[in-house]
Amino acid sequence: MKVVMPGGTGQVGTVLNRALTAAGHEVVVLTRRPAREREVGWDGETLGPWAEVIDGSDLVINLAGRSVSCRYTPTNLRAMMDSRVHSAEVVGEAIAAAARPPRVWLQMSTATVYAHRFDAPNDEATGLLGGTEPGVPGYWAYSVEIARNWERAQERTRTPHTRKIALRSAMVMSPDRGGVFDVLLRLARLGLGGPVAGGAQYISWIHDRDFVRAVEFLAHRDDFAGPVNLAAPVPVPQRAFMRALRAAWGVPVGLPATRWMAEIGAFALRSDTELLLKSRRVVPGRLLGAGFAFEHPQWPGAAGDLVRRVRGGPGLTG
Repeated sequence: MKVVMPGGTGQVGTVLNRALTAAGHEVVVLTRRPAREREVGWDGETLGPWAEVIDGSDLVINLAGRSVSCRYTPTNLRAMMDSRVHSAEVVGEAIAAAARPPRVWLQMSTATVYAHRFDAPNDEATGLLGGTEPGVPGYWAYSVEIARNWERAQERTRTPHTRKIALRSAMVMSPDRGGVFDVLLRLARLGLGGPVAGGAQYISWIHDRDFVRAVEFLAHRDDFAGPVNLAAPVPVPQRAFMRALRAAWGVPVGLPATRWMAEIGAFALRSDTELLLKSRRVVPGRLLGAGFAFEHPQWPGAAGDLVRRVRGGPGLTG
């Protein structure tokens, strides 16, 4: 199978590229700075020679978009919106113009599209989309709008021969350096992995191997189209999430943090408190309904596996 991954040089792209290549697939990455074999240059905004690699491919997985690992300033939020929407639009143009279009277009989206809530989980059928919740920072609504526009860019492209799926992904947990798990584990090892602002907010997550398996599952299921939640079936409150991570590493204590302390920490990490404070209680209704079996459905077991792989060093591919 020939797989084209626009924006495939980040953490999620690295996870997919490693697994799909090991499985014997041909993977081509579209990037602004091609530096390796099977990397092709593009700008993420305009059609160009790069579109030739999409023509005749089997699967396109569009991961392009400015990283969320930044402060949510108006400039950065606009860059997140533009990079996601424009890249989805131009990928759609390339697919629509292809003489031999791919069978499937998997478009990255985000679980952030759902409302901040504690009372019930969000699945694809009954979940509440965010943007109107009371008592949350106003810019959280803009994050939801980014996600909705990202998905609309894919929906509006006419690709009659290509099945389209929006991947509403939770945080992908892998042992790779620089990923979200790496950051959270570092905090736990420093004794800072306690509850944040009480820790009742839910964290939705997915183990990297289950993420890859879900992508492969969706690529081959002709009955799937539209939004699909990529998240483990058991989201957990932040305090329980970090407690399990500390236990996996063997750290007995995690200092709690108030909301203002979280602001300081997020500033130091050049990130934003939305990633820490928004309750993302997201479950994979469609995957479970189709019989997809998660290898790591519970966070304590997943955390233990990831920690073992971190300590094993070279075993990241395992």
